[in-house]
Amino acid sequence: MRLSKEVKTGILAIGAILLLIFGYSFLKGTNLLDKNREFYVKYDNVEGLAQAAPVTINGLTVGKVQNISFANSKGGLVVKFTVEKDFDFSKNSIVKIYSTGLIGGKSLGIFPQYDVNNIAKSGDTLRGDVEDGMLTAVTKALGPLEKKVNNTLATVDTLLLSINAIVDEQTRQNLKEAIANLNTTLNSFAGVSENLNHILSNNTGKLDNTFTNLDKTAGNLSKLTDSLAQLETGKLVTDLQNVVDKMDKIVAGVDNGEGSIGKLLKDDKLYQNLEGASRQLEQLLQDVKLNPKRYVHISVFGKKNKEYEPPANPEE
Repeated sequence: MRLSKEVKTGILAIGAILLLIFGYSFLKGTNLLDKNREFYVKYDNVEGLAQAAPVTINGLTVGKVQNISFANSKGGLVVKFTVEKDFDFSKNSIVKIYSTGLIGGKSLGIFPQYDVNNIAKSGDTLRGDVEDGMLTAVTKALGPLEKKVNNTLATVDTLLLSINAIVDEQTRQNLKEAIANLNTTLNSFAGVSENLNHILSNNTGKLDNTFTNLDKTAGNLSKLTDSLAQLETGKLVTDLQNVVDKMDKIVAGVDNGEGSIGKLLKDDKLYQNLEGASRQLEQLLQDVKLNPKRYVHISVFGKKNKEYEPPANPEE
């Protein structure tokens, strides 16, 4: 069966149209022969993300951006992308726009969350986020540093103004005079140093004798130390211990009432006798003072002595 030229021309035209559609779709990042899953994500700003930008999971390219369009009249954007690989992730996964380098463009990165009860299906809308680029991160990092530098420059400027206000003509003159006085002081120190060198040179013999005496003194101290080291410290400590033990025995005997001192301190009867004897002696002295004639008899003419009359209160 022979086909007419018209049929052949129609078949050729249909093939060309199909090839054109397939090539256009392939250039857009869509493979008509593959069954891909489509997802959506919303952004306020896509940061220069373009169609056909790669979609990655953990650095592996799994799809492409298909379309970017406005979501509403307020300027919100919706990004449509496909995932070719058969890799499951949940609806809680985050889709971030990130920079691939200083020169490279923007890409979509899926940061998967694994939840078997909430697996994302084709047509779902996922949560979106924008990761700071390298330049943005550097700018944010330099922001606080810039403030500190500005504050430092302002402080330095204020300090310089204060110095300029302080260092006037009179202050400069005072500084010159201070430097001149310092030079004079240094010259005086030089003269003192020269005199000291002269004194040392004239008294070298005396200094030698002094150091010789110090050496002798050190030798005598060394001999004294050796003598102290040769003492029988053990015997000395033993003797001291014996003396202490004897003193302890004496003190214990006195405390127990042994010996004269112990009886004197501990015997109440002896104490009472001594106290009674002391009282009687005191009464006797009092009686002698009050009645001396009772104890001393002086009679020139043989006069009879009066009889003794005891005092009304013998305790007084």
